[in-house]
Amino acid sequence: MKFTDQLNRTLVFSKSPTRIVSLVPSLTELICDLGLESFLVGVTKFCVHPKNIRDKATIVGGTKHVHCNKIRALDPDIILCNKEENTQEMIQDLEKLAAVHISDINTIGGCLEIIEMYGELFGVEKNAKSIVLKIIDEQSKFESFIKTKSTSSVAYFIWKDPWMAVGKGTFINYMLNLNGFKNFFGNQSRYPEVSLEISYPEVDMVLLSTEPFPFNEDHSKFIKPKFPNAKILLVDGEMFSWYGSRLIKAFEYFKKLHDYYSIQK
Repeated sequence: MKFTDQLNRTLVFSKSPTRIVSLVPSLTELICDLGLESFLVGVTKFCVHPKNIRDKATIVGGTKHVHCNKIRALDPDIILCNKEENTQEMIQDLEKLAAVHISDINTIGGCLEIIEMYGELFGVEKNAKSIVLKIIDEQSKFESFIKTKSTSSVAYFIWKDPWMAVGKGTFINYMLNLNGFKNFFGNQSRYPEVSLEISYPEVDMVLLSTEPFPFNEDHSKFIKPKFPNAKILLVDGEMFSWYGSRLIKAFEYFKKLHDYYSIQK
């Protein structure tokens, strides 16, 4: 059996994989929603959905650093990685242990593709198709909703010390555009460092994400003087950055976010 990943790498299996190590939190959730929770033998410490998955599967490390000995002991058939979330060096080490399937997702199209790939790879095509159709339906309803909203200039922050925003070529930037937002840093590198030595009066709204850095109200107050004309909002980072089945819930969240922002204007 031959399969390809999103980097067009070919993986060969004698049978459908049944022992999975997932090193991508959003894809761990997807695997469970595909009905494959019992196949997961290893996950990261950041795999928080479903809530009990870290009690059922072995925690093998994070997304950037893993314990290869732990993974080896699990004897996996396949290891799920992501081009951005996992390091190239780590992937090279993991390839010595098992087949590594790499995702590369910057659009919803890429998300739908990986769902269909997993459906074929793990023999759950029906479940995969159901998730794909739900996402397409939710996106279609949201696109009708967003037509009634005005465009705002937005800065989306993911980190501090240094302060880092979202730039071009990222899944989050894609989701911002889908929301009708104009990414203020959208013409810069994927995650540009932002100087707070100057102010940005052109920005209408600043979104402080709950992950990977857990921004809070104190950070909102701190950054407000640098964005004098902007509304500062704390947002659920999973809704903007988690590809996979999380998208089924994301669009309803975006509607509430827009309605809240409209009220606060």
